[in-house]
Amino acid sequence: MSGAEAARRAFAPNWQGRAALAALAIYSVYAASQLDIGLERIWHGFSEAGAFLGRMVPPNFTRWQLLLDGMLESLQIAFISSAVGIVLSLPIALLAARNLMPWWVSAPARAFIGFCRSLHYVIVAILFVKAIGFGVLAGICALVVASIGFISKLFAEAIEEISPKQVEAVRATGAGFAAVLLYGVLPQVASRFVGFCIYQIDSNLRNSTMVGIVGAGGIGGTLFAAFKRFDYDFVAAILLVIIALIFAAELVATRVRAALR
Repeated sequence: MSGAEAARRAFAPNWQGRAALAALAIYSVYAASQLDIGLERIWHGFSEAGAFLGRMVPPNFTRWQLLLDGMLESLQIAFISSAVGIVLSLPIALLAARNLMPWWVSAPARAFIGFCRSLHYVIVAILFVKAIGFGVLAGICALVVASIGFISKLFAEAIEEISPKQVEAVRATGAGFAAVLLYGVLPQVASRFVGFCIYQIDSNLRNSTMVGIVGAGGIGGTLFAAFKRFDYDFVAAILLVIIALIFAAELVATRVRAALR
């Protein structure tokens, strides 16, 4: 084979990929036309956004006590839901791990994890608000379900990626199932588990500010009430506090991850 022929074969055009990209572009244009998305509407939205942002300046922190109460409530929702979700996720993940359990155990566990992941946490919060009423309990339950869906999946995948040699070595000593988990499985995944847990706490801090919008407690309820009153300077204060909280949580999470390495 000559050099020119090899070059032509190495850089042969991918007509299937190009056709897929062209089809995606055509469908995007069609979908935009069906959804009434146009430059005129976008430009009008930017002008309205400018007026809206102008009403948010300067932020109003005079009702700091109401703001503080809402933020503390969101923090409590985040930490309680994370703790409960993580504790429940570990046994579910063990049941879902296909290298530890038979298929008739792992399949239902994976189906349950998929069910928890199938609905957005805001939709789950609405369901709990309708079921048990307004307040923080609905928000905690919604974020527990979201935590189980996310953490259990990551835990199960981490367990399935472990080396079987250590597990077999522990089994060779005649150890029971609990000892195999304690000495053969958990040492291999402990650091990853900690990282997943830190990420979930960070995620629930953000999510706890959203569930309040549907009546599940937290700063989201305060934010939604301020929007309904057209109290946009107070809205700006709430948003700034939420952003500061998320940045602080990210810094703490980064320090913890670095300390565990």
